[in-house]
Amino acid sequence: MEKISYKLDVFEGPMDLLLHLITKHKLDIYDIPILELVEQYTSYVREMQEENMEVASEFLEMAARLVYIKTVSLLPVYDEAEELKNELRDELLEYRDCKILAGKLSQMTNGFDYMVRDLPESVTPDNSYKRLHEPSELLSAYSVAAGKKMRRLPPPIDSFKAIVTKKIVSVGSKIDSIVTSLKKRKKCKLFDIYKQAKSRSDLVAAFLAVLELAKNKTIYVSGDGDDVQIELLEGMENS
Repeated sequence: MEKISYKLDVFEGPMDLLLHLITKHKLDIYDIPILELVEQYTSYVREMQEENMEVASEFLEMAARLVYIKTVSLLPVYDEAEELKNELRDELLEYRDCKILAGKLSQMTNGFDYMVRDLPESVTPDNSYKRLHEPSELLSAYSVAAGKKMRRLPPPIDSFKAIVTKKIVSVGSKIDSIVTSLKKRKKCKLFDIYKQAKSRSDLVAAFLAVLELAKNKTIYVSGDGDDVQIELLEGMENS
């Protein structure tokens, strides 16, 4: 057999070496003669070890894989060997196609080290600014700059807690409350109803409730300013 004298740094990995051996010895990649390929590959790895060259673990793993395929192919039933050979063939074809495509891309891009734009020119630092700043002044300036950026962000969830946790008073409940109160005393000052409001929502609901009751002619509104009174109309006392 022809003595093999390749250098490891020529090959990028075990697949690269296998493709080289298949091409050199004109083997059929679609129907790999695994016995011949194993002998060539293991001879190459053995020579590297004899010359005290550093053998990458992936080369040894491929050698073990090839020996295993050779072993199972010698068995009477070698279905597993055919399956393993087909798997190796598919990997070699995929690696070959990727290598060809990488070469074409390299030619199209004029090499992977090609620079699209020129390197930036060196800039001479401007040392004309002589003012010294106190740490507190720098912190204040940074806070202002950071604050401008923070204002573009949505408000945190905590800022909505005060709104969400407030009790919303409905206009309907306020209408019932006013009518119930007027059934007991028939008349009252409008200011007293507003005065009893415990929140802004309560006050708005009271105002809208009075408007709704007046619109439906449930109450009668009379007077001016602080003397405005509301009165429950007849027929509503017993409703």
